[in-house]
Formats: sequence, C-alpha cells, structure tokens
Amino acid sequence: MKARDFDENFDRGENVSSDLDLSKARRRNQEPRRVNVDFPIWMIESLDREAKRLGVTRQSIIKVWIAEMLEKKVS
Repeated sequence: MKARDFDENFDRGENVSSDLDLSKARRRNQEPRRVNVDFPIWMIESLDREAKRLGVTRQSIIKVWIAEMLEKKVS
C-alpha cells in the first residue's frame, strides 16, 4: 500500500491497524537500561519485607516507588 492510500484511509477514519507491522514497534524512552545501585542491608531487608507483603519482586517495588516519586516531582 502506498503512503498516500494509507493516509487517505486514516483521514477517513478507517481502521488502519491491520496495515501496520507492529512486530518491531518500540515506545520511545521505554527501552530498559540496567543500572547498579548499592543499598545498605537494612534497606534491602525492608524492601524485601514490603515486596513479600505485596506479592511482588524487589525490583518491581523499587521501580514503582521511583516512578511514583518522579511523577510527584513533575506534577
């Protein structure tokens, strides 16, 4: 399909999702990047207790809490 035809279909409000190859689609700035952070033992133990209480991994709770704090800073 030519780009012109795609644009016309889109402009008419037609569903063009079947015309897209989303197999390699990426969201900008969402690619994971590994970082190393050193925490004191008491903090790791506290994180592990809270993660266990919530039924999530230590990594998940760290990411959620950091995201929440960053969102507060932006707001």
